[in-house]
Amino acid sequence: MIVDLPSSNSSAVNKKLVELRESNGVLALGRVLTLVVVTDDGLSIEGAIEAANSASREHPCRVIVLARGARKAAPRMDAQIRIGGDAGASEVIVLRGYGALADPEPGAGMVMPLLLPDAPVVAWWPHEAPAVPSEDAIGKLAQRRITDALSSKNPLKAFEQRRANHVAGDTDLTWTRLTQWRALLAAALDFPPHEDVTAALVAGEVVSPSTDLLAGWLATRLNVKIKRSPSTSTHGMSLVRLTRSSGPVELTRPDGKIATLSQPGQPDRMIALARRSVPDCLSEELRRLDPDEIYGAALAGVGEISRGRTPVKV
Repeated sequence: MIVDLPSSNSSAVNKKLVELRESNGVLALGRVLTLVVVTDDGLSIEGAIEAANSASREHPCRVIVLARGARKAAPRMDAQIRIGGDAGASEVIVLRGYGALADPEPGAGMVMPLLLPDAPVVAWWPHEAPAVPSEDAIGKLAQRRITDALSSKNPLKAFEQRRANHVAGDTDLTWTRLTQWRALLAAALDFPPHEDVTAALVAGEVVSPSTDLLAGWLATRLNVKIKRSPSTSTHGMSLVRLTRSSGPVELTRPDGKIATLSQPGQPDRMIALARRSVPDCLSEELRRLDPDEIYGAALAGVGEISRGRTPVKV
């Protein structure tokens, strides 16, 4: 069910939510958090809502979408409530602010009365994010702040902002996309021979924040020289090579879908390793509400890596 409330306010939205619960038996019980999605009205709002709905099946929540409209228009808030089959396992409230209400501070004022009481707040910027999310009006309301540098107009600039302004509670989906890579590499080093890694090479597209971040993570965990190089593949991260005295451990993914894990004394293994979807990454991030210290350390480790210019063939 979708209910439109044009030229509305937060009080009217709350009142309508109560009416819908009483008339349709829709309950807010069991909601574990409030997810606030911040984007511009002209961007793919439906894609963000679909991802939030998918994540809500694992984490029942109230989803508040703050869609910032034209700033030169007259001040107005248009609201929309989605429940039942149109909202997954959540209830979705879309707030479109125009004029002064499209600015961060008034936008946060529209959101605050709709937050679930005594429940954590998570803020997610699916596209462009503020340079310092923790100082943004919505970011100040949240325990966790999720960004996605890869979805920005300038991914490298956005990634550098994440590095320069990171505080506890911040995370980015470029990090979440690395979960399977990190798990495979850690598992590979558990097999004998148990030798120290003496050097490492990470290769991927020139514009690939995840590749930089994996190199930073290896720099902090292995305490060896890490080289980050471009690759001939155009599918994000494509190669990780960990050098040991008995031979290298290599994880390669030339086509962006199937990876090959090679290590001395064992047959090569083919592994499905396609890029993770946004709903999958968002679901993982909502599983934890405490600071991710490993992510923070990986961001700091990016400054320790060396960079090659010659593309690596994969």
